[in-house]
Amino acid sequence: MNLFQAIVLAIVEGLTEFLPVSSTGHMIITSTILGIAQDDFVKFFTIAIQLGAILSVVVLYWRRFLMSFNFYVKLFVAFIPAAVFGVLFSDRIDALLENALVVGITLFLGGIVFLFVDNWFKNEKAMSEDMPNYKKSLAIGFFQTIAMIPGVSRSAATIIGGLTQKLTRKAAAEFSFFLAVPTMFAATAKKAYDFYNQGLVLDHQEINLLIVGNVVAFIVALLAIKGFIGYLTKHGFKAFGYYRIAVGAVIIVLLLSGINLTI
Repeated sequence: MNLFQAIVLAIVEGLTEFLPVSSTGHMIITSTILGIAQDDFVKFFTIAIQLGAILSVVVLYWRRFLMSFNFYVKLFVAFIPAAVFGVLFSDRIDALLENALVVGITLFLGGIVFLFVDNWFKNEKAMSEDMPNYKKSLAIGFFQTIAMIPGVSRSAATIIGGLTQKLTRKAAAEFSFFLAVPTMFAATAKKAYDFYNQGLVLDHQEINLLIVGNVVAFIVALLAIKGFIGYLTKHGFKAFGYYRIAVGAVIIVLLLSGINLTI
């Protein structure tokens, strides 16, 4: 992987990680278009640059992270289901992550769901609270486990989970961002540990690519989060639904055409 490819992947990661469109699906298409060979470093790179993306949440919402100890307790409560399911079903999740057809189908079906989400919740009386209570946090955490199916989108699952708990669109999206920090950090640390145990050693050029990738993902994610919150509050989910359907259809058509899509 060269510098240009690393920058493009980082841009895609930063744009899609916090939007309900599945960063995995976009990584598949981008890697295929760029002709990136899927060696151990590339797989590690696509995971490691998530750190840059989650750092953007901490920087953008730093006051929230200094708000109170209860803030962290609620995040921990919401994180528990994903941690448990991740430990119990790690091998199966990894197998699904290598199946591009699963990603395409879930993107497509999730897009159909998003066409109706606004109608499902428009008559619900949303709470004005900025953070859910412990019970609601746990419920959102269980929604997050659905995103272990690649293509579902962690952001999509947790935002819809927040809406079911009567959070506003803005509050649901922001809690999804906050929950991404411990979830993605834990997932990245686990994968890094696995790669280390497999004997992956980074050379000077690969370390430089990781630094550039994280910086780019950080900057792009900052912009994406700001834009997403404003758009979601005003316009809802329907556009994301159409977009997911289109991307899912592209993946499925490419696979049926015999094109090898790699993750």
